[in-house]
Amino acid sequence: MLIFFFMSRASEPRPEVVKVKVVPVAVSSNHAIVSIPPVVFDAEAFKRTIIDNNLFRPLDWRPPRPIEPYRLLGTKLARDAKTPPQAIIQSTAGNQTYIVSIGEKLDASTSLVSIEGKQVTLSTNGQQRTLHLSIGF
Repeated sequence: MLIFFFMSRASEPRPEVVKVKVVPVAVSSNHAIVSIPPVVFDAEAFKRTIIDNNLFRPLDWRPPRPIEPYRLLGTKLARDAKTPPQAIIQSTAGNQTYIVSIGEKLDASTSLVSIEGKQVTLSTNGQQRTLHLSIGF
């Protein structure tokens, strides 16, 4: 914030301009003066808003939803200690069907974390997501 002070003398016809820089400060509860850091303008975030909200898109436009690469077809829970729980998972891209247990991999980066009644949890590169059993296809 800049404040301009004009000082003039009777002998001089034109006033002098003195520039004063005002530093914002705040007083804390123990009455100590604390300086407030200046606000930094993030140009990249400003441009990203303009790019994401394109003026020429239709009004009802929504970004496309990511397509889940796998679909849960069924689960088989353990009835005794000898049979592990299993899940039947179908690949949406290649229409391959996998019967997997906990800890097994579906592809190079996706593995099965847990199996419950009508849902399973998958982990891809450390991010977990849940697949629910859908009634209709």
